[in-house]
Amino acid sequence: MSADNERSAMDWEQRFRDDTTPWERASLHPAARDWIDGGQLKPGERVMIPGCGRSPEVVEFAALPMQVVAADLSQTAIAWQGEALAASGVTAELIVADILQWRPAEPFDAIYEQTFLCAIPPRLRGEYEQAVHDWLRPGGALLALFMQKEERGGPPYGCSIEAMHELFPQERWIWPADADFTAYPHPSLNGKPELGGVLIRR
Repeated sequence: MSADNERSAMDWEQRFRDDTTPWERASLHPAARDWIDGGQLKPGERVMIPGCGRSPEVVEFAALPMQVVAADLSQTAIAWQGEALAASGVTAELIVADILQWRPAEPFDAIYEQTFLCAIPPRLRGEYEQAVHDWLRPGGALLALFMQKEERGGPPYGCSIEAMHELFPQERWIWPADADFTAYPHPSLNGKPELGGVLIRR
């Protein structure tokens, strides 16, 4: 196991090689469509997609067009994204890295958080919050999908709203009202909902 994977509970490269990726959606996440239609994701903006895997959002956002940077630990997943981008005639910056230790040359307008936070061990969540705060410009948006599950363990690890309020404190983030989060049932995870909402970096 690589040093990167020692920070994770999962060998992501092997999962993509074996095509054992039940969390993947075959089409654009409905939250992403809502955020495009609602103007939270805008053409011309810089957006980061951590833990992109083989998500269709990389191509979709690049086609808006947005300035997309997408990252994953899996070389196989990133190679797939490269082929999908080439086939669609659009471009994005693709990174194979432990992204929590990476910092951009210039800040992002938005971060699309779909499956990254629920995939990392909870002990790394503080490091994650610091990373996304560093990545975003002041006023930038964290478009978050928080996995809701009561079972212990993971991945995916449950991201209750109570725990997320502690992770993303009001001193550093402007929160929407809890009632304004939208529940998106995950079709491959027995309908477990992801709560979608937009946090703004102070």
